[in-house]
Amino acid sequence: MNKEEYLNDAVTLLRKLIATPSVSREENRAADLMEEELRRYGFRTRREANNVWAMTKEIDMLKPTLLLNAHIDTVKPVASWTMNPYHPDIIDDTLYGLGSNDCGGGLMSLLQAFRVLSRHEQPYNLIYLATAEEEVTGVNGMRRVLPLLPKIDVAIVGEPTGMQPAIAEKGLMVLDIVSHGQSGHAARNEGVNAIYEALDDLNWLCSHKFKKVSPLLGPTLMNVTMINAGTQHNVVPDECHIVVDIRTNEYYENEYVLQYIKNKLKSDVLARSTHLHSSSIPADHPIVARLIDMGKQPYGSPTLSDQSVMSFPSLKLGPGESARSHTANEFIKISEIEDAIDTYVKLLDQQPIA
Repeated sequence: MNKEEYLNDAVTLLRKLIATPSVSREENRAADLMEEELRRYGFRTRREANNVWAMTKEIDMLKPTLLLNAHIDTVKPVASWTMNPYHPDIIDDTLYGLGSNDCGGGLMSLLQAFRVLSRHEQPYNLIYLATAEEEVTGVNGMRRVLPLLPKIDVAIVGEPTGMQPAIAEKGLMVLDIVSHGQSGHAARNEGVNAIYEALDDLNWLCSHKFKKVSPLLGPTLMNVTMINAGTQHNVVPDECHIVVDIRTNEYYENEYVLQYIKNKLKSDVLARSTHLHSSSIPADHPIVARLIDMGKQPYGSPTLSDQSVMSFPSLKLGPGESARSHTANEFIKISEIEDAIDTYVKLLDQQPIA
């Protein structure tokens, strides 16, 4: 096969995938499609829930292992779409459709690169993995698959980065904070107002700055994003509920930040989870070094991906642009997919990965 045929296969399959709704936790038909296509290409597949993967051949324990990963699930389409989000229209060089940019372009480009790289033996084991539930960091996505895979030495995640290497990614922790008061009649100024009890904590959350600033990811950020209190106008509220979005850099583990905040606030503090850590790959890693030699510019990404649950070095590298993700009339350019396939192959073919 030539480059044009691989590109045509990528676009054809992506159009099928766009036409197959795959909102997070409802990816079964999309997983069926990926499984069928991998088998049609001649690969033996494995599947766990709605996650599908294939390996080039039996694992050689003397070789390092490279994981190529992208996700098949999408967010729900926003109301402002002016096109049918499930109709894969092509206008000139542009393919429109929900999930085309996030993360269909990377999913298809990595798949075609996987096919090319599998034509002959590489100095590493190679796994292609299409995952579910990435958009909701669900338990039945990457976290469910990782224990079933061989030891991974490095991963490339096909999120849209304009084919520039995102060599670090911020972590995420969401806190539910509750301040307590005592209900009473507002007309008699009775009780203890839970909103007023929360003011000092809110002021600290708004003003506190974490000292360690990452050269790639910047500071660890906290944002109060939701507040809810009270049942009606004449009742002094006895509880005030606050939601805080925290984006950690590589200098702060989520568990440390959680305990630090608990020690600073008088309100009750509960983390929804602490496992979505900041992730990175060393700047002098062989893959990163080759990308720099190819004229690419490493950077730090503020957005979360399946990297957050990977305990091994990983980077994001994919076609499309992050700013297009989760937007109306989402699109990917066919030329971006073509360039991505070429770049992946040039980066990895017969090259060391560790």
